[in-house]
Amino acid sequence: MRMIQERATARRGRMRIAYSAIGAVLLVFVVMGLVKLGTAGGGAQAPSALPTGASAEAVISGVTSVPAATLDTVAAGEKPALPTALTGQPALTDGGKPLVLYVGAEYCPFCAAQRWPVVIALSRFGTFSGLTLTTSAADDAYPNTPTLSFHGAKYTSQYLAFQGVETTTNKRVGGQYAPLDQLTPAQQQVLAKYNAPPYVPQDSAGAIPFMDFANKAIQAGASYSPQLLANHTHQQVLDAIKDPNSQLGRAIDGSANAMTALLCKITGNQPADVCSSAAVRAYQGEFANVGQ
Repeated sequence: MRMIQERATARRGRMRIAYSAIGAVLLVFVVMGLVKLGTAGGGAQAPSALPTGASAEAVISGVTSVPAATLDTVAAGEKPALPTALTGQPALTDGGKPLVLYVGAEYCPFCAAQRWPVVIALSRFGTFSGLTLTTSAADDAYPNTPTLSFHGAKYTSQYLAFQGVETTTNKRVGGQYAPLDQLTPAQQQVLAKYNAPPYVPQDSAGAIPFMDFANKAIQAGASYSPQLLANHTHQQVLDAIKDPNSQLGRAIDGSANAMTALLCKITGNQPADVCSSAAVRAYQGEFANVGQ
């Protein structure tokens, strides 16, 4: 009887070991499945450390000096959403130059996506200083989208003026994103008039980013999806911008080329080398009515 009991006890011990092993294997598969679900479909991405010092300067230098050959190769790119032409509106200027007004917020992932092509396009007409690197909010859609910020930045050009307004930060204080730049009365008037019907659809009214291109054209919302930027570092975004064969690069550069073509209409095709480029020719027909 004792021998039978010992054999039964040993058998139960082997079964416990087997069940434990099976449970461990199942646990591994469950964890792998949860990880996969958490990273698929534009889910939350972990924030990466912002580049600092020379690394940050390299990213900013790179995005403000994208080679013309790269932009020419991309041409129309991924066919971004285009600004809407305005007709019969009073000129929007600053210091006697056509004014490009950008209104966004640092928390906003669509603003985060749009800043890349805005900086690329405007850098072909002038020079930025004071640009910084940041991300969209960690608790919004497309979290931690890598981007730049116009807060504190300045722009100089003989052809254009630019005003970049970032209304809030990407951090919450008391449940609300902390305020940052304040709109001037003139900027508020532009926003109230043109970021509403009939100039934008009712469902887009008040959307950011909002851009007014000298009252010749406007755009509410981003020209491509921020999802393309998911799980990218700032350096990886810059690498994509320099690669005319990458989907992200073609989306950003194609959007920059469209804006460049619009700005050439506004500046009277100046500077000539930019406005006669293959990058601009790819979109010139899209803005035939601008200024009429």
